Amino acid sequence: MKVGILETGAPPKDLQGRFARYPQMFRELLGEDAYDWANFDVRRGEFPAQPEACAAYLITGSPAGAYDPDPWIADLIAFLQAARGRAALVGVCFGHQVMAQAFGGKVIKSPKGWGIGLHRYTTMHPRAWMEGEGVIAVPASHQDQVVEAPPGAEAIAGSDFCPFGMLDYDDGRTLSLQLHPEFEADYARALIETRMGELYPEPEAQAALASLAAPDDRVRVGRWIKGFLARA
Repeated sequence: MKVGILETGAPPKDLQGRFARYPQMFRELLGEDAYDWANFDVRRGEFPAQPEACAAYLITGSPAGAYDPDPWIADLIAFLQAARGRAALVGVCFGHQVMAQAFGGKVIKSPKGWGIGLHRYTTMHPRAWMEGEGVIAVPASHQDQVVEAPPGAEAIAGSDFCPFGMLDYDDGRTLSLQLHPEFEADYARALIETRMGELYPEPEAQAALASLAAPDDRVRVGRWIKGFLARA
């Protein structure tokens, strides 16, 4: 199966070199040999020639907002609209938000503030490709949120902080998640440390850092994504 990664962001400059780029994080999570991988840096105008070039696309996280006026975001939205139904789509964080924006939902800069550290979502409507039910704990790093689901999308996991945390679309080939299963704890920790006192108040950042000491469900959610792709 050929899976294209639509790269929409990168680690902060002072973390580059210490940590992999986001496409590599996803390949490590899902398995280097699991798929025939292709990478497209959409910020630089790199897009597949046509949606059918890959059987599935994975849209990464980004510091950008899905509602920002950047031309590459408009181009990405147009590509996603063209690709839906012609390839499987999986979005993470910004990918989750831009898919909702593309398909008729609403994304805002949340008045709840930043979600950082280890966040827990309750699965509300488990699917056959999910391994078990209950609660998942996965690193978060976002201020924007989906506040209205697109037509045909159902929130299947979330929290009080982020009710639309995971969306499954009724075409059976479109899935998105606000959390970051590709973030290992070391990277999630470094990301908070580099932003502490600037984007994040220190008490909030320290609490988020402490939360990352707990076990997480990154690998389990990675299996969910693989299970979804196998059925899509």
